[in-house]
Amino acid sequence: MITRRTIMTATAGLAVAGRAGTARAWEPSRPIQLIVGFAPGGGADLAARAAAEAASRLFPTPIVVINRPGAGGAIAAQQVAGMTPDGLNLLVGGGSESTSLPAFRDLPYDPKTSFRAIIRLTRQPMLIVAKRGGRYADLRAVVEAAKRAPGTIPHASSGVGSIYHAVFVLLSQAAGIELLNIPFTGGAPSLQALLAGTVELAVLAPEEMAGLAQAGEVRPLAVASAERLANYRDVPTLRELGWDVVVENMKGLNAPAGLPDEIYTTLHDRFRRAMQESAWKTFLDRTGAMDGYLDGPGFQAAMDGVLDALRATVRRG
Repeated sequence: MITRRTIMTATAGLAVAGRAGTARAWEPSRPIQLIVGFAPGGGADLAARAAAEAASRLFPTPIVVINRPGAGGAIAAQQVAGMTPDGLNLLVGGGSESTSLPAFRDLPYDPKTSFRAIIRLTRQPMLIVAKRGGRYADLRAVVEAAKRAPGTIPHASSGVGSIYHAVFVLLSQAAGIELLNIPFTGGAPSLQALLAGTVELAVLAPEEMAGLAQAGEVRPLAVASAERLANYRDVPTLRELGWDVVVENMKGLNAPAGLPDEIYTTLHDRFRRAMQESAWKTFLDRTGAMDGYLDGPGFQAAMDGVLDALRATVRRG
């Protein structure tokens, strides 16, 4: 029997269903901060600023890049790990703070559990570079010199245990040499030290050195990727030179652990749309960075894979 109570109950149910079906996506109430653990001008900073520009029209509030350099990105990572998971403070991670520092030492956060990965933006090949007119014509000459005088050839890094430092650690182990690490707060200060002659070598991402390489101010000696790069076809891989070292950097967005699903979905979907914007594509074309899209779970798995591999290598060493 259909009664007035039955009709009222059904109507209420339809109203609830209607509200659920038209529920609005999460929207930020304040500016979104992209927190970068390295100095302005480096690869992480450039990727963050390009992503912020490309996504700016997709959010109702501004997207602001904040630099918190130091300790190979660990200072920024620790800060974000302790924040409220409200979607307003995101770590630009995937590199040193996520994949190499934890292989070298204990940290006040767990890179596998302290964050919720949202989206991977770029894959970043890394090149070993020298200054134009430097003492070494190629990387084999560096290795031979290091064998004759261990610990005397200085190279720049973004700190002990950073992903840039890890490239030199892995090369040193593979080649049986010892180099002298000089730490800085990111790729841009490392490049300045290279140009000033403070160091002989540096590891840099293509976007950090593209203009200077085109001008002939710096000379790439090798790339740590599995294959040669399209923009640097004459630069051999470390494997081609005889050292089995393959490692790439990556950059993406991570929130503190506990981020609700609805916030994750909004952030992922809008930054994914931003990766189709002309501003983002111009950044990739101009710098040589590579589109590295992965969703949150895929990004986390990629970071975990690099970390596990580096941990195994460091323990063997």
